[in-house]
Amino acid sequence: MQVVVLDSAAEVGEHAAGVILRGVIHGTVKTLGVATGSSPLAIYKALERHRSPELSALSAFALDEYVGLAPDHPESYAAVIRREVTDRLGLDPDRVHVPDGGAADLAAACLDYEAAIKAAGGIDLQILGIGRNGHIGFNEPTSSLASRTRVKTLMSATRRDNARFFADVTQVPSLCLTQGLGTIMEARTVLLVANGKAKAQAVARAVEGPLASMCPASVLQMHPHATFVLDREAAADLALKDYYRDVQDQMPR
Repeated sequence: MQVVVLDSAAEVGEHAAGVILRGVIHGTVKTLGVATGSSPLAIYKALERHRSPELSALSAFALDEYVGLAPDHPESYAAVIRREVTDRLGLDPDRVHVPDGGAADLAAACLDYEAAIKAAGGIDLQILGIGRNGHIGFNEPTSSLASRTRVKTLMSATRRDNARFFADVTQVPSLCLTQGLGTIMEARTVLLVANGKAKAQAVARAVEGPLASMCPASVLQMHPHATFVLDREAAADLALKDYYRDVQDQMPR
């Protein structure tokens, strides 16, 4: 696992966007896993500023979706991805996929989503954020480390955190569809971004704590190509942050 510590949230977005853009231009990133939330949003804004013609050829798969929100609801992830990824980067909407949270048969929709990822050749680079309880996607604590795309019940803490996007917490759905931890681990490269003091404890548990389902992001310790890109506040609780800086300084430019 590589840990990159930068001075600000803006630098986190620029750095992550640079990694993605280089992969796209070199042809190693053709299928992008996209995440919602405030930290990943800085990546899409940076990619928009440095927009390359090669970006428009990308296929994209979203991590998750609420159950029961219509695709045109402004806080459905279908709508968020359309606004913040598809439109910003000029992607072909037919090549941008989001789990179907309105399906009559949710279990079948999850199987279909797994099949679509496989048919696309898998995900070359998966963008992740991290929740304050250590979730990635909507894989809440105690999620199976081998889990696949499935229906999950959101914890009350996650619903409270997401209530800022809704009129109040009662409007936040209780169920979602999410890629599983096993699905995420099959991405060839994982790029997790985190900003702010509120994420510091979760980041420390994911990077330096034990591998445990109580911190789902800790499964990334087992990934062969996982990078955490953090601002100073999100890195504040890391015991070895000075060492990560030393490693960063020795990386080829």
